[in-house]
Amino acid sequence: MTRTLTHRGPDGEGIFVSDRVGLGHRRLAIIDLSDAGLQPMSTADNRYKIVYNGEVYNHKEIQRELELLGHRFESRTDTEVVLKSWVQWGIRSVERFNGMFAFAVWDNVTRELSMVRDRYGIKPLYYALVGDALVFGSEQRALLESRIIGRRLDRLALVEYLTFQNILSDRTFNSEIRILPPGHILHANCQTKRFHLTRYWDFAFEESASEYGAQEAEEELERRIRLAVKRQLQADVDIGTYLSGGLDSGTLATIATTDIPRLRTFTCGFDTVSSLDSEAKFDERIAARSLAKRLGTAHSEIIVGEADFGTNAGIVASQLEEPRVGQSYPNYLVARHASDFVKVVLSGTGGDELFAGYPWRYAAALKAADTRAFRRGYFEYWNRLLPSTNLSSLLAPIWNSVKDFDARQVFHSILDQHNSSESGNTRFLNDSLYFETKTFLHGLLVVEDKLSMAHGLETRLPFLDNDVVEFAMRCPTSEKLQSPAIAAGQKSQELVAAVSRQQSGLLGKVVLRKVCARIIGGSDAFRTKQGFAAPDSRWLAEPLRQILSDDRSFGVLGSVMSRQELIRFVKDPHTPTSHRRLIAWSIVNLRQVLNDYEL
Repeated sequence: MTRTLTHRGPDGEGIFVSDRVGLGHRRLAIIDLSDAGLQPMSTADNRYKIVYNGEVYNHKEIQRELELLGHRFESRTDTEVVLKSWVQWGIRSVERFNGMFAFAVWDNVTRELSMVRDRYGIKPLYYALVGDALVFGSEQRALLESRIIGRRLDRLALVEYLTFQNILSDRTFNSEIRILPPGHILHANCQTKRFHLTRYWDFAFEESASEYGAQEAEEELERRIRLAVKRQLQADVDIGTYLSGGLDSGTLATIATTDIPRLRTFTCGFDTVSSLDSEAKFDERIAARSLAKRLGTAHSEIIVGEADFGTNAGIVASQLEEPRVGQSYPNYLVARHASDFVKVVLSGTGGDELFAGYPWRYAAALKAADTRAFRRGYFEYWNRLLPSTNLSSLLAPIWNSVKDFDARQVFHSILDQHNSSESGNTRFLNDSLYFETKTFLHGLLVVEDKLSMAHGLETRLPFLDNDVVEFAMRCPTSEKLQSPAIAAGQKSQELVAAVSRQQSGLLGKVVLRKVCARIIGGSDAFRTKQGFAAPDSRWLAEPLRQILSDDRSFGVLGSVMSRQELIRFVKDPHTPTSHRRLIAWSIVNLRQVLNDYEL
């Protein structure tokens, strides 16, 4: 099981087996490269053992507190800090950790295993309960290697994916495997054979708790971002950062160069010659190059073209283990490139989801007259692939087994978890941000982890520092989402009033843009949002055409869906252009993934 994860931890292996318990670990050595950091790590009395993946960036502060309480340390690792924090404070210790982590602690006295995942889900953790057995790991392939787990497709997870282009629940494509939700602990007692989940943290967007005026907010956010980057530069190995033409990655690079003068920066560009003219905007190499030159970084870039897509599609599908949230092979390729130079890279992921960086997503929140209208409109937006009215005919081969699946119930169950005392459009917008961080962001994080760790590369995310997240949750929506005129300070009006007149002209993450502009310098703070996506509409056209051409090319997909119905839907003039691209990617990817399952 452990050796299936060698790519995640190329620097060493450790195994502990005793009685009915086995723990395995692959090491990616980042802090304290000596053997003192080997895992599984034990306490001096051998009561507790830990296997741990991730980084706790405030581990030095916690270590000092533990030393005052009498604890002694044998290493400089954050692993030892996490272990001894658990000894000292138990499950309450996780509330102190500022970082990304997935770990399991075995208590040899109580015979209990506790599995923990970080607040935001940056590090994945999968588990399966089969009879009396509990198996777990950072990737599903480790669980499968146990031979306890089968390969039967979870058809409800497939329907969930075909509805949202994501899996919103804790399901996976494997019917026996679940992903531990972010901010949760799974307790498993070997004696009582009882299992239960505990949630220790959740997002709570509540702007009424904000304590800052507009100017103070900018200053406070800048302070927190600078501290977050400094925290995440701790390592005994080389660190670099991704650098697009956007503000977020540029800000991280600018701050990081104060500590690392010849910082390594990495950009992924796209071959737009073989793409549609309208897709040339995806290539941001010129802007990234300009900032890299100004900062004096050791800059390098790769260019991704149609051939790269074809060559790597199967590899990416295998590394992801199941499809989530859109095209991702560029992430795989730029991570592979970065891993040739560094073992740690900073990424700007998280800023958009926390600070309302996707204005077009909030139309339902800002126009809705009541909760029912908001939820109806918001569901329709996130129903990104196939409308429920199409599912029965498209999924005819398996429809009888999935017809009771209720996508709206899954959708509502997530929104129902958001506790807020606010009302009206402000509540709806904060509900939107809650949903986005719980689902879309989580999908991005799973993809980012899998595709970087495929190359033994650790990705760190300063915008998901606890202090930055806490600020973002309290920040008023009027400081996040504005018309460009308001954002530029030309006039001052209430947000909702402006939205009613200029819905399509909104600018997202305004306060973050202003802070980033202050740090970087320049006049790009009010550019429209552009995501990291490849210009691959034309690249996908031929693979999709081949898949749809005949039953043989359709392959394994024929076991779960109707080829003729899919053709009809793809060619339907009412299918939005944006959905066609998502559908093309999803179908190409699904054909790869489903080959590994008993359907």
